[in-house]
This record gives sequence, structure tokens and C-alpha cells, in this order.
Amino acid sequence: MRILMFGRGVIATIYGQAFQEAGHDVEFLVRPGRAAEYGESVQTDLIDTRRALRGQRTASTFKTRLRESVELENEFDLVVLSVGHHQLREAAAYLAPRVGAATVLVFGNVWDEPLAAVAPIPANQVIFGFPQAGGGFTDDGVLHGGLLRSVILGTTGASPSRRELTVRAAFQQAGLRIKEEADMRGWLWLHFASDAGMFSQALKSGGLANMIGDRRALREAFLTSRELLPVLKERGVDLRRHPEAMLPYRLPRLTGTAFALATLVLPIARASLAAHTDPNVAEPRAVLDDALRTSRQLNIATPRLEQSVR
Repeated sequence: MRILMFGRGVIATIYGQAFQEAGHDVEFLVRPGRAAEYGESVQTDLIDTRRALRGQRTASTFKTRLRESVELENEFDLVVLSVGHHQLREAAAYLAPRVGAATVLVFGNVWDEPLAAVAPIPANQVIFGFPQAGGGFTDDGVLHGGLLRSVILGTTGASPSRRELTVRAAFQQAGLRIKEEADMRGWLWLHFASDAGMFSQALKSGGLANMIGDRRALREAFLTSRELLPVLKERGVDLRRHPEAMLPYRLPRLTGTAFALATLVLPIARASLAAHTDPNVAEPRAVLDDALRTSRQLNIATPRLEQSVR
């Protein structure tokens, strides 16, 4: 399959490598001037759980094919769009006249109505999913992080469409399992709320890496996220459809302790958080600002969130 990864960030790099190693023809679309900056290869140092639950550390260098523009329609079968939620509209506007018949997998945070966030890409070509990986680049250009054995993919009906089957097959060929989510809109917004809580606490802690093993910080993160649940309900999310995702909000003290222990015991959790060193990058700030903007528009009080962005 011909796959275009939009950008060469953390998620695009991790999954682009997995796709390439599975035999797919992978290219990375980068901004003008970035190809020379990035070079022809990238080093990764990952905790990979595809073969073992606790993960196997793999360090490797893989060749990347970078391009700075897309000129022709129908060059690719699949475009993986994994950018900050605040960059989705710009990315969609660029891709829409160039995407041809390709399937577009929106693979990351969304806070607007999902299809509106990526208009004018045709709705029947779009699939929403979420990665189960994370990490960050160090100053020497090495990507450190972790890769879980599954990904989240939204479903559109009882019988998967041809496009859904194609995307599933690409991930499965890369050794990844599929977790289906019927209410992808609600799931994405719940995850966004979770991120808002984590990022709000990261500002106080000096970064996500400093939250490793910190029960109090993780508990506060879940309490901040819980403030956004009324926002989600007001926006039409049926929280009863997501019992597993709701557990941390119902038991923040217990969940904070469990997550703190997980960051100490599980190599993949520790590696993913340890790779995040700067709490002031654009995406975390945009998550906090947009969550707060929506809560204000709906006149729903979020005092912890308000305090975190002052």
C-alpha cells in the first residue's frame, strides 16, 4: 500500500516505521525546507509491546523518504493525518484538492465536530482513529518513546466499509491489534478532556516527565479532567457508552495511585512520559486554551482548569 504520513512528528514517525517494516511504501510530507533539516534517516529508541506486554526495547535507524509537496492526485492509497488538533483545518485545506481517492485517517486529538474539523476533505473518505503510542525527540534528533500493541479505530456501521477494512489491514500487517469504537466522537472528546487534565498539571509540575510516580499530580490531573465532563454532556456525549474511559474520573484518588505506580513499574509508561520535557509546546497550550474556551461558552465552571492557564 502507498501511504503518506502527514508530517514527521512523533506519531507519524513511530507508525510510519511500523508500516514501512511491514512492507508498505511509506513517504513523509514535511514543510518546505524540513527535508534537508531532517536528513534521510531517523533514529528511534522505543519500548515496543507488540510482542510482549511489558515491552521490548528496540533501537534502530530507518530510512525515510521525505517530500515537501503533493502535486498529483491518486498517488497514495492512505494518508495518515496526525497533527495537533489546532492544525487540522490548515492540513485539511491543503490535502482536499490533492487527496484524490485516498482514504484519510485522522489519527489524533479532535475537539471540534470531527467532520467539520477536516472539511473540505470528503466525509466518505475520512476515518477517525487514535494512536496508542507516545514519546518525544531529544536534542540529538533521536525519538524516544513507546508503542502499544493496539490502535483505536472508529466504526461507521455494523459492517465495516472497504476503506475501514483497508486501514485495519495496514495496521494488522504491522503487528497491531484493532480496538473498535462505535462512538468515536465521544471517545475523542473524552480523551481530549484527559489530555487537558494532564497538560494542566504538567504546567504546575514543570513537564509530564516530572509526573512519573507522583500520585498527587496524577490525581489532580484526573480531577481537572473531571470538570470537563459536564461540558461533554452538554455537547451531546453519552458518557454511559464509555465505562472504561470514565473509571479514572469516578475514582481519581485510586486511579492516580495506580497510574503513578504504572509509570514506575511499566517501562513503556515511564519511557513515554520521560520523553516529554517541555510543557509549553503549542499542542498542550492549544488543548488547554480550547477546552477552557468551550467551557466558558457553555457557562460551565472549570475552576481547576482556569487556575492552570493563568
